[in-house]
Amino acid sequence: MHTIGLCTYGITPLDALELARTADELGFDALWLGEHVLHPTSYTSDHPSTGTRQHHSGPIVDDTTELTDPLAVHAAIAAVTERLKLGTAVHVTALRHPLHTARTTITLQELSGGRLLFGVGAGWLAEEFAALDVPFAGRFSRTDECVEILRKAWAGESFSHEGSHYRFDEVRLHPRAVSVPVVYGGNGPRALDRAARLGDAWISSGTPTFEEAVELVGVLRRHRTETCGNAEFPCYVRVEVTEATTAADLERYRDRGLDDLVVWADAGWKGATVAERRENLAALADRLGVRSPALHR
Repeated sequence: MHTIGLCTYGITPLDALELARTADELGFDALWLGEHVLHPTSYTSDHPSTGTRQHHSGPIVDDTTELTDPLAVHAAIAAVTERLKLGTAVHVTALRHPLHTARTTITLQELSGGRLLFGVGAGWLAEEFAALDVPFAGRFSRTDECVEILRKAWAGESFSHEGSHYRFDEVRLHPRAVSVPVVYGGNGPRALDRAARLGDAWISSGTPTFEEAVELVGVLRRHRTETCGNAEFPCYVRVEVTEATTAADLERYRDRGLDDLVVWADAGWKGATVAERRENLAALADRLGVRSPALHR
C-alpha cells in the first residue's frame, strides 16, 4: 500500500498542531518532525547533507529557527488526531540518557495507540553536544547503544546494562511490552549499514533526487538481504514537490518499489492564516492523490 506523509521543521508547536490536525483529516499518513535541542550562537559544524540537494536554504539552525521537542509536540498531536503516524526525523538520541527517552517514548506510544515512528540519528552539530556535555566523538556507537537499551526497556521486562557508554543495575520501566519501530536516518554508507542491521525502517536525510533515492534504497535492501535474508524494509523517501508535481509524477517512485513517500509540508502548508494553510494543504492532497480517511477504510 502506498503512503504519503509530511515532514516539517522550524515551525511553532501550535502551527505543527494545526498542521497535524489538517493532515489527519485529509488522509496524509504521517507527520515527521525534525529537532534540535538548542541553537549554538556560533558554530562551524557542517550538516551531513552540505553540498547535496537540500530543501532548506541557509543554516539548518540559527537564531530565527523555531525549535521544539518533537515528542512533546507529538503527545499533543496524538490527542487531536485519530490515525496520523507520529514520526521523528530525526531524534538526536545520543543527547539524552536512553532510560529517560524510553520513559517518554513508552508514554507517547501508549497515549497515541501505537502511532509513534521513532526516527533516530547520530547528530552532526558538535557545539550542541558540547553545550549538553555529551562527547561528540563516539556518537554513532552511543546512538546504537541507546537503541539497544530502548529495545530492552520497551520489552516490558527487568534488565541491567553494561556497555561502553551506559552502565546501570537492574531496572524495569513498564509492566508490559510496547512496540516502537526504530527508523534510522542518514544517507552515508555507515548510516545505511546501521539502518539495515539495527533498524526497523529507514528515512532519507535531506531530499535526495529520484536517482539518488533509487540508489540509496537499493543499497539498503542489499544490506538488509545480507544481514536478515529479507529485503522487505520500509524506506521513507523524502520527495521535493513543486507546484507542477502531480500524483502521476510520484508513480515513478512507486514503479521502482519506493512506496513510502514523504513530502515537505510547506509545499502546501503556507499562507497568512490557518484557514489559508488548510485550504492550500487540501489542494496539495488532491493534486498528489492523497485519499481521505473514509477511503482508507
